[in-house]
Amino acid sequence: MEASRGGSERGWASIVHLAAFIGLAFPFGNVLGPLVIWLLKRDESALLDHHGREAVNFQISLVVYLLALSVLGVVSIALEALAAFVALMVVTAAAVIAALVVVIIAAVRANRGERFRYPLSIRWISGPAAEPSP
Repeated sequence: MEASRGGSERGWASIVHLAAFIGLAFPFGNVLGPLVIWLLKRDESALLDHHGREAVNFQISLVVYLLALSVLGVVSIALEALAAFVALMVVTAAAVIAALVVVIIAAVRANRGERFRYPLSIRWISGPAAEPSP
């Protein structure tokens, strides 16, 4: 029984990361998917709480970064700086691809029961002072 609970816990920890792909179909689904799952499951285990916070923090950070790049893109268009606009488009595409890759890595790590910290993620939602070991 304990093994199935651990497997289920790890499965939900993976799903909380993969729920970000909802954003491919719905605006801000990349934040809302992980947020809803985390809010529903965070009290069930420290592992789910950790992975939920990480997923939500990263997705909020990603939205902020992409909004900043969008603003810079609009400014570069207004200034008629075509080279800057093209460079921003390349950076934006690279950021989106990198985000897809790290979400998959996080889901795999969660499924193994390991902790994962997203790179360049702002800690909007902080966790307990002493986080649990894997």
